[in-house]
Amino acid sequence: MERTLILVKHDGVQRGLIGEIIKRFEQKGLKIAGMKMVQATKETADKHYVITPEWTKKLGENARKLAEKKGITVKETDEEIAKRIHSQNSEYLTEGPIVAITFEGYHAIEIGRKLIGNTEARKADLGTIRGDFTVDSYDLADEKQRSVRNLIHASEDLEQAAREVNLWFDKKELHAYTKKEWEVMHK
Repeated sequence: MERTLILVKHDGVQRGLIGEIIKRFEQKGLKIAGMKMVQATKETADKHYVITPEWTKKLGENARKLAEKKGITVKETDEEIAKRIHSQNSEYLTEGPIVAITFEGYHAIEIGRKLIGNTEARKADLGTIRGDFTVDSYDLADEKQRSVRNLIHASEDLEQAAREVNLWFDKKELHAYTKKEWEVMHK
């Protein structure tokens, strides 16, 4: 049994997509272990987005590939790119109220990632949350010097999920209960 953190970002809240997003996770067989609407602080947002050497390298490589396709030379170092993206992501997370949800179930992390779709919304498959409800792109985000607006966040792996759930929820805010449909689904 796994837990994963899902954040409905403020653009999802503003567009009235909270119910649709929850519905998709519940219909897939995951259960809500905790849920709340919050206004993220800069401190929490900065802790949510962790700058790691792997992330820094990946961002640098991706930024250079995208720029190369446009005939642009990137002058920033990988570290400068990571700090800029980290700042933009943190700012995006604090722009308005968000809904933090801890879902629980078998393969919750993998299922969550599949349900939300590609990080760059315009590349997300139809049928995913991002593919069905938004069209933002890295190009548009770069042009506007902001984070890509993609409605939702989902933990990527067990380590990240554990860290994120503990960041957004106190233990007393997480609930254990029996979901009756699991008796049919997992017998």
